[in-house]
Amino acid sequence: MWIYEKKLQYPVRVSKCDPRMARLLLEQYGGADGELAAALRYLNQRYSIPDKVIGLLTDIGTEEFAHLEMIATMVYKLTKDATVEQLKEAGLADHYVAHDRALFYQNASGVPWTAAYIQAKGDPIADLYEDIAAEEKARATYQWLIDMTDDVDLQDGLKFLREREIIHSLRFREAVEILKSEQGAKKVF
Repeated sequence: MWIYEKKLQYPVRVSKCDPRMARLLLEQYGGADGELAAALRYLNQRYSIPDKVIGLLTDIGTEEFAHLEMIATMVYKLTKDATVEQLKEAGLADHYVAHDRALFYQNASGVPWTAAYIQAKGDPIADLYEDIAAEEKARATYQWLIDMTDDVDLQDGLKFLREREIIHSLRFREAVEILKSEQGAKKVF
């Protein structure tokens, strides 16, 4: 069922060690509007969504895992050569004490990821609107992350991720329209 290619969805490059930026990127790793929450939300919602849009939730949910892998790679590359002093200066002392340089699902403020981030109402239209909002919040966060760095290599990967969030939002909007048109259609038995 799965084919895993040992390469990222899009190349991740960074031009310098930047633990401060790595800390900020943790927002998209383990934050409420980050990639892990999105992937799990969509893959969970697919069980209570009409057949016409199950594939969309599966496709986008699995792509979000690819984005999570990109964020993890960015964080790793931004911190791998950092000294303990640089980690402290970047606000990562607490993280270092608890996890060394290991990635941990937390947001930029150090708050651990929680399943409370995952929304599932069971109403297909409500869930899809939640998904649109999630994608738009992720898009905005990526823009703000782009604004926070002068590393053009890192910006390139972040721009790719921002654009994918826009595409996902558009696809969820299309799914809403598909389901709305079905609601209004006459049913002949």
